[in-house]
Amino acid sequence: MEIAPRIVVDPDIRLGKPVIRGTRVPVELVIAKLSGGMTADEVAKEYEITQEDIRAALMYAARILAVEEVQVTE
Repeated sequence: MEIAPRIVVDPDIRLGKPVIRGTRVPVELVIAKLSGGMTADEVAKEYEITQEDIRAALMYAARILAVEEVQVTE
């Protein structure tokens, strides 16, 4: 099931985690590799995905964070 442009979930792929459509590459992996210092070109080449896939992963992550509620406890 497509949950965002280029992002799908399937209970039979990666336990239903969001992945890049047509691959088994989880969105969280793409974000982690970028935050760890890999360039978008390196991630695309390493995981055989496109720049559009990377942008879709970033947009999906941004949308998730935009609706996340943070509760501060002291």
